[in-house]
Amino acid sequence: MSAHAAEHAAHPPAAHRSSRVDARVLGMFLFIASEVMLFGSFFTAYFFVRVVNSAPAWPPPPYELPKFVAGVNTAILVSSSFTVHWSLQSIKRNNRAGLKAGLVLTFLLGLTFLITQLVEYSRIGFAPHTNAFASVFFCLTGLHGAHVFVGLTILLFMTIRAFRGHFSAEAHHGVEIGGIYWHFVDIMWVVVYTTVYLL
Repeated sequence: MSAHAAEHAAHPPAAHRSSRVDARVLGMFLFIASEVMLFGSFFTAYFFVRVVNSAPAWPPPPYELPKFVAGVNTAILVSSSFTVHWSLQSIKRNNRAGLKAGLVLTFLLGLTFLITQLVEYSRIGFAPHTNAFASVFFCLTGLHGAHVFVGLTILLFMTIRAFRGHFSAEAHHGVEIGGIYWHFVDIMWVVVYTTVYLL
């Protein structure tokens, strides 16, 4: 083996990486793509139940959905997208106070949304086992609620790290990746709210 070959074997070149998208960010986008397909299967079940029932009104009587409360809850969750974006832009400018405030506000808004959703479940007047409509309603909104819970867990760790001074303008991928997931959760709820509560 030549000296050059031996040197190459001892220190192989770095794996090729795209300069456009960071591998960690790309990984999150691919994960989100798989989650979109998961939600797609639940939406398929929801529309199948609607078509099979072919009820003139939806949801079928005597059930009513709290559209106003869900609308306010939607506004709360959409607002959290702006606060998490604020936190990312803040750390990009090395504004740690803005980072911390943005993450805390995002966590509190997300927690408010989840608690409101749970209260809605307790007062809605039907259970998952009531009929097919109730089953798909709880499955679809519950699936999203599970994603909100995961997002809140990520936000909690992001906030703890922020208060420990782990992020900077040069190293903020932890905030960016968590923010991407949170934006996905928000966008998916807008789709769920529009489909289930408005259409």
